[in-house]
Amino acid sequence: MDMTRRPRRLRRDGIRELVSETSLDSSDLVVPIFVDATTDERVPIESMPGHERVPVEDAVARVEEALDAGVEAVMVFGIPESKDERGTRAWAENGVVQRAVRDITAETDAYVITDVCLCEYTEHGHCGVLASEARESWEERRSDDVLEADAEADGRLTVQNDETLDLLAKTAVSHAEAGADMVAPSSMTDGMIRAIRAGLDDAGFENLPVMSYAVKYESAFYGPFRDAADGAPAFGDRRHYQMDPANRREAMREARLDVEEGADALLVKPALPYLDIVSDVRREFDHPVAAYNVSGEYAMLHAAAEKGWLDVEETALESLLSVKRAGADLIVTYFAEDVAPLLD
Repeated sequence: MDMTRRPRRLRRDGIRELVSETSLDSSDLVVPIFVDATTDERVPIESMPGHERVPVEDAVARVEEALDAGVEAVMVFGIPESKDERGTRAWAENGVVQRAVRDITAETDAYVITDVCLCEYTEHGHCGVLASEARESWEERRSDDVLEADAEADGRLTVQNDETLDLLAKTAVSHAEAGADMVAPSSMTDGMIRAIRAGLDDAGFENLPVMSYAVKYESAFYGPFRDAADGAPAFGDRRHYQMDPANRREAMREARLDVEEGADALLVKPALPYLDIVSDVRREFDHPVAAYNVSGEYAMLHAAAEKGWLDVEETALESLLSVKRAGADLIVTYFAEDVAPLLD
């Protein structure tokens, strides 16, 4: 062995930290919070230990908990008091997100990002307006109390792309008017960044940034989130508008379109199963890159920890560090409040 080469020399305490190639800081983290207009008390999310739906009146307290833990940014999701075919509560002036954001920005120093989508607000749970044939199929099966998907019904499932764009823009503008610091459209609607950017600019919010869910896969890792946000589709799935997990090159096309349309930051979702995509986006674009460490990633580590198979804090830190190492500048994660005190 050539004894002049000993990598272990740089792994000792003292020097190890000095030569560390990747760092993780609490300022890299964004914690999602769920505000529920249908409840007047906190409701634990069983599939996501440690997280709750909170009533609008508790939104400020919930954000203050994150700030006390050392997390500086939150992403707000809303569960509305009612739903309809087009998701009109998504852009209502007195909607759940709008009310919560007004309170949070008035009473805290948190950086507030809002999710811009329609799935939590539509009766059918899809991320946009349904085509007439899909709507008729759904309404017929709903009236018969038969909501499970079948091949014929799923074949008729079409979300109207262009008709959805105006509704996303209206939602983003309403969030900006409520005081959001950034909006994050997540519906994977073609042209959504251009529509939202135009809507914000026309409303006088030229300086409000847009973080696009530029690369969002149709993933099995979203299960606990759909429980948390009450956003599961009533029938079918979202593979007609979210990305195929098999596709890598397509991710670059998606991200490039959003850059061309005016996105200020690019988000990849999920994170851990798609670290290659995070790395690709980092190399290809000079925009800030975000990654969403999703609910399924969070839940499975907690489940293993409950079995005594691993230490949840150590595993969470290692997982988040891997996301940073892959190229993410910021990470949306349910672990934020758990690991932030450890980082500082």
